[in-house]
Amino acid sequence: MVDKKYVVLRSRAAVVPAAENLGLEGLGPEPSTLEIDEAELSLAERNDLRRDPRTRAVAESMPMKLIAPTESEPVTAMADSVTWGVKAVGADESSFSGDGITVAVLDTGIDPNHPAFGGVTLARRNFTDEGDDDLNGHGTHCAGTIFGREVDGLRIGVAPGIRRALIGKVLGAGGGSSASIARAIQWAVNEGAHVVSMSLGIDFPGFVQRLVEERNMRIEPATSLALEAYRANINLFSELASFVRAQGAFNQGSVIIAASGNESDRPDFEIAVAPPAAGTGVIAVGALGEAAGGLRVADFSNSQVNVSGPGVRIVSAKAGGGLRIMSGTSMATPHIAGVASLWAHKLLAENGRVDSETLTAKLIASGQMGPLLAGSEEEDVGTGICQAPRN
Repeated sequence: MVDKKYVVLRSRAAVVPAAENLGLEGLGPEPSTLEIDEAELSLAERNDLRRDPRTRAVAESMPMKLIAPTESEPVTAMADSVTWGVKAVGADESSFSGDGITVAVLDTGIDPNHPAFGGVTLARRNFTDEGDDDLNGHGTHCAGTIFGREVDGLRIGVAPGIRRALIGKVLGAGGGSSASIARAIQWAVNEGAHVVSMSLGIDFPGFVQRLVEERNMRIEPATSLALEAYRANINLFSELASFVRAQGAFNQGSVIIAASGNESDRPDFEIAVAPPAAGTGVIAVGALGEAAGGLRVADFSNSQVNVSGPGVRIVSAKAGGGLRIMSGTSMATPHIAGVASLWAHKLLAENGRVDSETLTAKLIASGQMGPLLAGSEEEDVGTGICQAPRN
């Protein structure tokens, strides 16, 4: 039996002050810490791990890829001072800016010299084997939507008051892996991220092809093995999200927000949300575009989402300077991450801390169906388009 590379999540008890000493009486036992390892394991070793009560998940590491934009083009001229996406989520009318909130963007990196990020402390970590900066432009665009400052007189950021951002470069020219994504999530939460934004997904076809080529398999058994690994990775991200939520009862809370994917082609067919967004506890985001009479579900947007955000013809920061238009659930996700940052600012101002469960509940409950075209289905839009807190 050929050994395969696996991601292993294990919990171990943490040595922390008792809950009552933190003013958190009644919240249950003290939190545990999470160990994430990647190793080649034999069948016997995997079985031993699964019998270990500390093991939360064992999943074969799968390739991750960028949820590539469905369109990308330069900006010629802007007739407004605020992007339509920022307006659609009500951020331009909110009294909150994201001040005091830390957001993590796990993507292709960032252009740290772009004027949109002036005044923001960028803590960067590279999980790839290429240079630190954004060589693709995707991560820069997403970060601009979350916390970008004005560019050429145009407001592009939902939460421009954010002063600290964690930039995890998890995707390079060759993509990434579920192991590196898991480690990046752990890093972001340990570094104090209140909101974690991810516009990426599992490369299922690529994994099947790799099995065919590397293991000399026929397509049928390769697909079956890939499905087994796919299910295990859903569990991996579900367990990771569950751990993050549990930690939020003792420390500053975090929410994980991820793009649902662009594999659908409406009205011909719809594809369900893919990991990591498919993990239980991860907030999956669908994409909306402008239409006569309201907002409509983007043709490419995957289904079974929790919430929706503006994702068609979104103007944001371009790596190297200036602005660029992109479309995709990748563009909808940072809008929702920005709205989550505004809600976190509100909770921090009111309570002095951010609780994961409360932040998740506020964000999902903020969804509105009113701006959407009549007949929009919950499976496609979740609770609707998220709205920023007004006051």
